[in-house]
Amino acid sequence: MTGFVSFVSSGPGDPDLLTLKAVDRLRGADAVLYDDLSAGPILAFARDGADLVSVGKRAGRPSPRQDSVSRLLVDYAAGGARVVRLKSGDAGIFGRLEEEIAALHTARIAFEIIPGVPSACAAAAAANLPLTRRLTARRVQFITGHDTAGALPEDLNLTALADAAATTVVFMGKRTFPALAAKLIAGGLSRDTPALLAEAVSHPDQQLRRTTIGELAQALARETGSAPALIIYGPLAGDGVDAQ
Repeated sequence: MTGFVSFVSSGPGDPDLLTLKAVDRLRGADAVLYDDLSAGPILAFARDGADLVSVGKRAGRPSPRQDSVSRLLVDYAAGGARVVRLKSGDAGIFGRLEEEIAALHTARIAFEIIPGVPSACAAAAAANLPLTRRLTARRVQFITGHDTAGALPEDLNLTALADAAATTVVFMGKRTFPALAAKLIAGGLSRDTPALLAEAVSHPDQQLRRTTIGELAQALARETGSAPALIIYGPLAGDGVDAQ
């Protein structure tokens, strides 16, 4: 009998941010194929005896090929297993969800998608920030900071990204942000535009740094570090106060 796949969004990593449906699927899974950022305490919800398989990808580290991950997903489900594909943040945001869905569709395997807390929303909440504001930040845009080769994508809409009235969130962009910032400043965005570097969001070693795009570009040109991070820049990124 063919199994079933649940694409479960794990949020930014804090198990308290999981949805009830996500916990239910983890507890009922025969196999959990998890991303790097979905490991740790979240896996404690998996039942005893479930196969726990790391399929995560991290820049600069050996990682499984996407076709191998999709094949593994199909093989487990084709054998009758209830499978959780555990993805960090929200599965639909820069998570290669579409490629894995295509593999299941070809194999005629049923699936569901369970949404989760996007890391961008978790980062803004951790910094006590909204992502929008009437009149001054009416638009939010999410971009990836690197292409399949790890470089800054060449087809970015720089006019939109240099919009001073938008909140922009850059995923996986620490290594390429100096190049992006140079293009933004050349496109008219002030180097003093507020920016927030959010590392290890919702984890015990979380770090938040409020700065500007100019200063952040200089800092990341010197050292990027290994912690997973995203960057928020725009009119609201410098606001917020530390919680009491």
